[in-house]
Amino acid sequence: MLKKIKLITILFITISFFFIISTDNASCSREPQNKKDVCKIFKELKKWYKSADRSEQKWHVPKSILMAIIFYESGYRPKAKPPRTTCLYFFPGPRPSSAYGYAQAIDSTWDNYKIKTGNTRAKRDKFDDAIDFVGWYCNYIHNICKISKNDAYRLYLAYHEGEVGYKNKSYSKKKWLIKRAKSVQKLANIYSSQLMQCEAELKRKKGWFCLWPF
Repeated sequence: MLKKIKLITILFITISFFFIISTDNASCSREPQNKKDVCKIFKELKKWYKSADRSEQKWHVPKSILMAIIFYESGYRPKAKPPRTTCLYFFPGPRPSSAYGYAQAIDSTWDNYKIKTGNTRAKRDKFDDAIDFVGWYCNYIHNICKISKNDAYRLYLAYHEGEVGYKNKSYSKKKWLIKRAKSVQKLANIYSSQLMQCEAELKRKKGWFCLWPF
């Protein structure tokens, strides 16, 4: 009888353990509820804070800027894609680019990231990889275009246009892009102010880790 109770207890603990892990893994690729409050984002999705902090430490780009760029690229949607064009004003046409995932990285740039960093199993719809990519690319832009890593406005312009487009000032003909870059800067400033109020608490908290990529 005692042996049977032990077996049931072990089974219950095992099932509970895998339930908790599967729940946390699902949270690693879902959208946050409060997208304009980075403290609430990180409290809701604890793994995201660890990923953002790791990217900041590695590439020396403030996590407030990393998060603001991702927000304006995908709205924190893991499988985001550019909207399709239309054919004959009605039929759906091809997408304007191969951009995909949280960071809206295109195929060629993502492949280059994987080669340069050795992160060959990286996935664009996995937040940990996406925010590391944003940090890597901002660091690359900093080195090539000599943009400060604290300048969210210019980092975003170069992030969107690429180093060649940025140097050629292709953004100057895109009023919508200049407006969005200003919005990125504004949100990065808001995120930075919010983090000053909650980051000490976030650093103390420990959450579950994602044990496999999505």
